[in-house]
Order: sequence, then C-alpha cells, then structure tokens
Amino acid sequence: MSGLVEEIAGRLTMRIPLETGGQQLVKCARGIGEIVGSELHVVIPPWLAEQLGIIAGTEVVVDNRDGKFNIYPEYGETN
Repeated sequence: MSGLVEEIAGRLTMRIPLETGGQQLVKCARGIGEIVGSELHVVIPPWLAEQLGIIAGTEVVVDNRDGKFNIYPEYGETN
C-alpha cells in the first residue's frame, strides 16, 4: 500500500484509510500509529525520515511483511 506523507501538527504523518488496508496494519503499527476517525495515522519519527530521505510530499510504501511495520520511499526499498 502506498500514500503520501503529510505534515500534520508539525509531524510527518501518513494517513491510511482503514477501509482500504489500514485495518490490517493496525496491530503492527502499535506505538507508531493511532486510529483517527476512519484512518490509521502513522507518525514517521524524524530520525527515520532523515535516514530514508522522507519529507512532506514523499510517496511511501508500507506493508506488514514478517508481522512488522515496514515503510520505505516508493522509488525503492531501503530496509
């Protein structure tokens, strides 16, 4: 699943609609995400954003491969 990273309240955040796949990521996103209305909001910590080159407007891919929450820029997996 992919989507844009936005800056929300000063934090880099990816909003994932629960109905389009966010629900399957909720369990593995504990501690880094929260449900807000009908979306899972995943906050990208500054250290990780810097390591992956993610800024507001970056298209990222997320998955729950191996039961872990994985995020990487859409142009290529880096983890």
